[in-house]
Amino acid sequence: MQHYSTLAELHKANGWAPPEHPLISVLACQTDCPLGDREFTSDCYMIGFKKLKSGVILYGRTEYDHSNGSMMFTKPRQIIEIKNLEFEEKGFMLLIHEDYLNGHELHKAMPKYGYFDYEVNEALHLSPREESMMWELYDKIRLEYENNPDEYSREIILGHIASMLMYAQRYYKRQFVNRTEVSGKTATRFHEVLQDYYRKGLLQTQGLPSVNQIADNLHVSSRYLSDLLKQETGKTAMDLIHISLIGEAKNLLRQGQQGVAEIAYQLGFENSSYFTRLFKKQTGMKPLEFKRLHVN
Repeated sequence: MQHYSTLAELHKANGWAPPEHPLISVLACQTDCPLGDREFTSDCYMIGFKKLKSGVILYGRTEYDHSNGSMMFTKPRQIIEIKNLEFEEKGFMLLIHEDYLNGHELHKAMPKYGYFDYEVNEALHLSPREESMMWELYDKIRLEYENNPDEYSREIILGHIASMLMYAQRYYKRQFVNRTEVSGKTATRFHEVLQDYYRKGLLQTQGLPSVNQIADNLHVSSRYLSDLLKQETGKTAMDLIHISLIGEAKNLLRQGQQGVAEIAYQLGFENSSYFTRLFKKQTGMKPLEFKRLHVN
């Protein structure tokens, strides 16, 4: 698999004209960036808007959903695979080398945009009004990119990119709300997977359930799952796992037949001290205090 550490290498491999700047490219996808079949990684963030007539884009080995006007966001060193792409309408692509962000506030802000970790078929699907906003920002970025650079150029370009990312965050939130009606409440499906994990005795054999395990069962990425659950319930996936485990612990403690250490083991905790800390954090009291209060 090819890795491109510079934009110049990535441009050359795709037969594109050399980039105007060594650390950022602004491309129009029907003219500037025809994409041949390839599998690669790079040191760049990629932000793209595309309407595909045919073909496949895979990110993190999972097919991206580009059924309508949609955006994709990829981060450095993730595997991207492209096959038989044919665009229905024009699109755009921004390639931003991670070094371009050095010293700018956007460098610290990038981790909060969880959609760079969505590695599954959850592209951002835009309404016509949202699409218009993204094109407006792209046009501003391209205008600044193609003008003679000065001491303000980088700050202006990164300001527009930051706006694009904030709008994407807003539009993803809208998409979470809209899609729950189609896919069913994720929190309900999440708890069904957890209960199935308990019923199969996996707490004793595999230990505490992880967000990744549950996300795999629901066919989404762990970051996407947590963001969607946060939208639905106000809690992250890990929060809900902990709440569920403590709920199970309360039931066992009320029965009064097992000690705290036995219950901790039964629930998949490696040691009772971690279980005790989590229980107190969730309930305000230690497990033994809870047991004495409710058994008596």
